[in-house]
Amino acid sequence: MKVSYRGIQEKLSPKLQEKLDAKFGKLSKLLEKRGEKEAHVIVTKERHQINAEITLQFYDHQLVGLGSDGDLFNAMSGALEKLEKQAVKTRAKWREKARRQDQEPLAAAAEKPVVNGKAAPKVSSGRVNRVQHLNRSKPMTLDEAVMQMEDGRQYVVYQDSDRECLSVLVRLRNGNYDLIESR
Repeated sequence: MKVSYRGIQEKLSPKLQEKLDAKFGKLSKLLEKRGEKEAHVIVTKERHQINAEITLQFYDHQLVGLGSDGDLFNAMSGALEKLEKQAVKTRAKWREKARRQDQEPLAAAAEKPVVNGKAAPKVSSGRVNRVQHLNRSKPMTLDEAVMQMEDGRQYVVYQDSDRECLSVLVRLRNGNYDLIESR
């Protein structure tokens, strides 16, 4: 993060500069996922009060942190804390907005067709392929169905001999199987 200072007449001590750099580094980790940021620090002095104003751009918003104290470091720390809170809040709003854009807009949801007083189910645009299984075989056990899938099939529909129901055995991508049974 590039930091430019205005209004500071004397050079900051190395220890104070190191502490401020650490605080700006923490803020930089929070902000710099979208490119290099520039922070502008303006320090003014009124009687015995030091005012620090830190300004930077984040997600098309200008964030401003103000801090006042008798000590320069405390004034800048207060401004940095306020700036960090604003950045967290702005980032949370941006993330929530981005997530809402993925969902269906409210106007489109209101225009859904209604069938028999209920919202009509969403129809997918995929094709349905009808597979006719003309080869009627004897009922099998689960182990026999797994052995039939060894020839590369992704699923097997069979009559379960133990439970006397229609069952579908599906091979998952991770190598495991799902068993779907009718009642």
